[in-house]
Amino acid sequence: MLPVFLKTLPFFALIGLGWIAARRGFCSPEATAWLTRFVFFLPLSAMLFGFAASLPLSALHEPVFIAAYAGASLAVYALTGAVALLRGCTVAEAAVEAQCGVVGNTGFFGLPMFVTLLGPKAAAPILIMLLIDLVVFSTLITVIMTLWRDRRFDLHIFPSLARGLIGNPMIVSMVAGVLWSASGVPLPAPVKEFVTLLGAAATPCALFAIGASLAGRNAERPAVAAWLSAVKLLLHPLACAVVAFWLLPVDPFAAGLMVATAALPVAGNVYMLAQHYGVAPLRVSTAILFSTAASVITLPLIIARVLMA
Repeated sequence: MLPVFLKTLPFFALIGLGWIAARRGFCSPEATAWLTRFVFFLPLSAMLFGFAASLPLSALHEPVFIAAYAGASLAVYALTGAVALLRGCTVAEAAVEAQCGVVGNTGFFGLPMFVTLLGPKAAAPILIMLLIDLVVFSTLITVIMTLWRDRRFDLHIFPSLARGLIGNPMIVSMVAGVLWSASGVPLPAPVKEFVTLLGAAATPCALFAIGASLAGRNAERPAVAAWLSAVKLLLHPLACAVVAFWLLPVDPFAAGLMVATAALPVAGNVYMLAQHYGVAPLRVSTAILFSTAASVITLPLIIARVLMA
């Protein structure tokens, strides 16, 4: 446990540095927003493109792995939403809470950390999980929110969904990388060096931005946020472990990485969705704060158990 904690400590230290900088006024909310935008559109997209372009297509064709992660996540999504409905929440609130239970900070936190800890072999499974989070669950909550708001199903939702997916630089960069890989043409040396150089900024900038964004969050309904944090940090990885290790024949390394990735804290883009729809944004903000703080302990424990055993 101690060696794993020490390996993950620098990543959490960068988050802590961002939090301190924002709390001390060194980094304003406007600066944090622009830093996040910079990471989202440039370094992180470059990193994703570089990984996808260097992977053989066979590394991404993993139907059993996809079924395991999607199945476990959908089960947790349904359970979290059902608990919210039993508490008297609206359908929209239940969808937002369900999103908190399964969508982790894979792009900004998980990908750079696991690739640094485990090497390039971690990239393919994480890219698959990131695509599932971005495409499946972002589409699912958009459909639920639209049905709840309009009380009817409208075919016009599909162009809006398509525009949202096409406008996401993480999806675009991964798809572009996959297409480049499919071409069989190696990246030219200057392009590869440029992508590597730009992508290297993703890890420190993204982690700093996560910490800075946490500094301005206010707590609301802490009991619910604690429940959602427990779902994300403990129940989601447990469900993935049951499916990947016992129910389906997933490769042991990929299964361990799936469980560790599922143990990541709630993603910041869930807050953006909640804010966009005007549904429980402070509740999501508190869940992000609680889950990120608690993951300092829970994440190294799970990594030590499933990846370093």
